[in-house]
Amino acid sequence: MAGHRASSTKLLMVIETANNHMAAKKPGFTLIELLIVVVIVGILAAIAIPKFANTKGKANLAAIKSDLRSLNMAEEAYLFDYGSYTSDTAALNISTSPGVVLSITGATGSGWAATATHPQSFPLTCALYVGNIPAQAPATIEGLIGCQ
Repeated sequence: MAGHRASSTKLLMVIETANNHMAAKKPGFTLIELLIVVVIVGILAAIAIPKFANTKGKANLAAIKSDLRSLNMAEEAYLFDYGSYTSDTAALNISTSPGVVLSITGATGSGWAATATHPQSFPLTCALYVGNIPAQAPATIEGLIGCQ
């Protein structure tokens, strides 16, 4: 009986030592937990990045259209002051949005046409024409901005 008691005491000591080792384990994340987090972040990034790229393109399009509208108002003001349209952007005293390339392709006493683009939204081009001048592609209706 004494041998049985000694062996059960040893067994209890071994179990207690094992429990102490488990309790003394350092807190932290396992490799599997970290891999799962990385995969989830990767999936979220794959979903979000194209949405942000599309938003930037829409912002560039809005800047192009805004600059063409400003050019339209400046040309009409110039016509009121001088009796004709001009192709000189310096005479119109307009400033373009950052990155927008605005060019007046034709101006006469009775009409004008212009195109605008943004290098980061290439090949997007917008155009506008007003008055007695040939249509400027991609604009097809006088006074309305057309984009392609």
